[in-house]
Amino acid sequence: MATRTTRTEKLDLRLTRNAKSTLQAAAAASHRSVSEFVLESALARADEALADRRTFGLSAAEWKAFMAALDAPPRPLPRLERLLREPGFFDAGPNS
Repeated sequence: MATRTTRTEKLDLRLTRNAKSTLQAAAAASHRSVSEFVLESALARADEALADRRTFGLSAAEWKAFMAALDAPPRPLPRLERLLREPGFFDAGPNS
């Protein structure tokens, strides 16, 4: 049996009369409430939008190159090294 999660958050939405009618019709056709239909649809779209940010696939050759890049020593960054050697704004004394 599926566990029900208590919904504690609310999301308000302004829309046109036509958009509301369309959502109501689609929800009815899906045998869902408008809230269930909109939530399920929005979450499905959110998963699509975030999919390439959560996981990515690599071929064996790409994986090998990726691991080699992670294992490689860091390249020298002289400007960053110089910046980190310089005193910072908050390093100055109160009378400076």
